[in-house]
Amino acid sequence: MLNFDFTEEQLMLRQAARDFAERELLPDVLERDEKGILATRQIKLLGELGFFGLMVDPKYLGVGMDTIAYILAIEEISKIDASVAVLMSVHNSLVNNPIEQFGTEEQKEKYLPKMATGENLGAFLLSEPEAGSDATMQRTQATDQGDYYLVNGVKNWISNANCADIYMLIAHTNPEKKNKGINAFIVEKNTPGITLGPHENKMGMRSSDTHSVMFSDVKVPKQNRLGEDGAGFKIAMKILNSGRIGIASQALGIAMGAFERAVQYARERKAFGKEIGHHQAIAFKISDMAVKIETAQLLLLKAGWMKDQHKPYTVEAAMAKQYCADIAMEVTTQAVQIHGGYGYVKEYHVERLMREAKLTQIYEGTSEIQKIIISRSFLND
Repeated sequence: MLNFDFTEEQLMLRQAARDFAERELLPDVLERDEKGILATRQIKLLGELGFFGLMVDPKYLGVGMDTIAYILAIEEISKIDASVAVLMSVHNSLVNNPIEQFGTEEQKEKYLPKMATGENLGAFLLSEPEAGSDATMQRTQATDQGDYYLVNGVKNWISNANCADIYMLIAHTNPEKKNKGINAFIVEKNTPGITLGPHENKMGMRSSDTHSVMFSDVKVPKQNRLGEDGAGFKIAMKILNSGRIGIASQALGIAMGAFERAVQYARERKAFGKEIGHHQAIAFKISDMAVKIETAQLLLLKAGWMKDQHKPYTVEAAMAKQYCADIAMEVTTQAVQIHGGYGYVKEYHVERLMREAKLTQIYEGTSEIQKIIISRSFLND
């Protein structure tokens, strides 16, 4: 039975995220984007407010909220600063989630409390120079040495790589077994043998902390493997479903932020004797943007609801991620168009939002990969 009402807790969290974004993130978001500066002070505050343990069980010092609340929080942060939102998304969906879902009790007790409070931050290490969309092509090798694994290899495009304390690493232990020879590991960043490449000079999400991570004879204790031997690929695919909900939320938030700025500008800017929003050419753009945002949110909320109901949600997450990312690109482009020349300069924010929207079509599975996932659900027996 459909219920479109948010709970009081969900609404309070959304308002808290909105207030935080406007008060703490907005004042210097343009400077951080221009210079590629991590929002260190704001990240610390987010941790103190519980935003890094939103879905973690309270017994591990988390907030214990549901996926819908998480979606609403990510949306509000993304309206203002998607670079901070991606840090939240990776940390919550791709590191906390697998530890809580697949970890031993010892692993949960050791890592989750500091993760949930933001004392430690997390990063997810899957992509490689030759393994992006095809995650089975892992080259990073974790060699079984008895009571530990010896890790060698390179991971690319890693969000939170420098600011993280804990890495969720996906690596091959037995390449001959292909995807059944892949494992997931909890790796502490300060382990000897780990080095980082330079900060990536990106088109968008410029203040997101993105680096390559190199492993040279890194010793990972056997007890830090997540799940059974050979279960790493299945774990990665399952947690990416959750991650796609996070990125869909981010994409939708970017679209919402651009839409709000476009509406405000259309109300204020005058041309030919009236506000431009009253010209049909602009009014129809606003209408199309509103309908697509509403449609995207319904897809996203359905995916979140199915996850909370413990129902299979792979296809729904793929649909939400693909559609939210695609409309984020479309809505931000139209927002720039509505602003005219002002949309092409930084102070009006919409050009930054357009740059940030593009990445949501690429990471955690490109839009094309999502279409493959969706189509296979209908075409395969």
